Amino acid sequence: MKKIFLTLILLGLTYHFNAQEIGIKELHEPTLLKSIDNEKATEKHKKELKKSQNNQKKAEKSQKRAEKALRKKEQAQKAFNKSNKKLENTQNKYEALKNKGKLSPLDESKWLKKIERLNTDKKKAEIKLRKA
Repeated sequence: MKKIFLTLILLGLTYHFNAQEIGIKELHEPTLLKSIDNEKATEKHKKELKKSQNNQKKAEKSQKRAEKALRKKEQAQKAFNKSNKKLENTQNKYEALKNKGKLSPLDESKWLKKIERLNTDKKKAEIKLRKA
C-alpha cells in the first residue's frame, strides 16, 4: 500500500510539475512571438532608415552637382562678359587712334591682330557659355 501511495504521489507531483512547465511554456510563447515581431519591426525600421539615408545622400549629391553647374555657368558668363568688354574697348581705342591718324601701318597691323585674337577669345568664351 505504501508503494502504491508513493507511486501515486510521485505521479501527482510529476503531473503537477509538467502542468507548471506547460503553463510556463504557454506564458513564454506569446513573449517569444512578441520578441520575434519586435525583431522584424526593428529590421524593417533599420532598412527604412538606411533607405532614407541613401536617398538623402543622393539628394545632397545632386544638389552639389547643381551648385557646381551653376558656378561653372556663372564663371563662363563672367569670362564672356570680360572678353566682350575687352574687345569693345580695344576696338574703340583702335577706331579713335585710326580716326586721329596716329597709327602707322605697322601699328595698325598690330592692333588688327590684337582685335582678331580678342575676337577668337570672345568666341571661345561664348562656346563655353553655351556648353555650361
